[in-house]
Amino acid sequence: MSLLLPGTPRLGLGLAALGRPGYLNLGHGADLPHKSVEGLKAQTWAVLDTAWAAGLRYFDAARSYGRAEAFLGEWQRERGHTGAVLGSKWGYTYVADWQVAAQTHEVKTHDLATLDRQWPETCSALGRATAVYLIHSATLESGVLDNAEVLARLANLAAQGVRVGLSTSGPGQAETLRRALAVRVGGVCPFSAVQATWNLLEPSAGAALGEAHAAGWTVVVKEAVANGRLSARGLTGQADVPPVLADAAQTLGVTPDAVALAAALAQPWANVVLSGASTPEQLRQNLAALTLDASPAPLLRALTQDASTYWATRSGLPWS
Repeated sequence: MSLLLPGTPRLGLGLAALGRPGYLNLGHGADLPHKSVEGLKAQTWAVLDTAWAAGLRYFDAARSYGRAEAFLGEWQRERGHTGAVLGSKWGYTYVADWQVAAQTHEVKTHDLATLDRQWPETCSALGRATAVYLIHSATLESGVLDNAEVLARLANLAAQGVRVGLSTSGPGQAETLRRALAVRVGGVCPFSAVQATWNLLEPSAGAALGEAHAAGWTVVVKEAVANGRLSARGLTGQADVPPVLADAAQTLGVTPDAVALAAALAQPWANVVLSGASTPEQLRQNLAALTLDASPAPLLRALTQDASTYWATRSGLPWS
């Protein structure tokens, strides 16, 4: 189920790397020369302006992305962009106090109290209800998909017209998504949206995402550039990623991130693919994905990793 008007680019913008001074994208610290609140707000608005001018209309945030929701809400109100389609997530709380070197950046709690606190916080920051509202990184282990109180509250939001769903992370993404597809409240599944990691290194959720799409869900792809590992920055000296991606990008006359994003856009079940750009120039490079027509199959054969290996590497990425 598409969120976007016909003809709108299927690329969206995620604000995980823009709403707070620390994140785990490769080289993130160097992308943010001014890490004050006002400095990040200005940079976020510059990237948002670039996205809007390019026709992008889907924008993704979360309560745990520092001030991302506030930056996004202020931007769309100031610019008068009523056509922006907003998505956000609940379940993590930002606790780093604007410190890049914080020992803990976010705390996960998938309980009713957190949902009841964070939904109005999100609406206040954005200035309106979101079109999409997701459980942030739902897992089978968190128990959130078996929490009757949480599911009832989400079903109530769905009845009000919000597309509720979940985002997924970790090697068990497919299992978590299939469990969510089977959830029923009053005989009806309250969920109609999923945001999942899919990229050339970690495509293991692809079949389950196809099932969600076939069930009428909106499917949003995150981390298509693997937190920078599938960018020129990430490929330099990275022994576990063969040069095939850089070679493909050179042949096509684009940067590797554009090829990685194009591979995700080529998936028939992908309604929106998120760019995680931190700068206007990164976003402009990402936008080249919209014009590429290249099969991802050879790259998938060359680059796909075991899911557990991929997620172990991701967990070890430093915040900067």
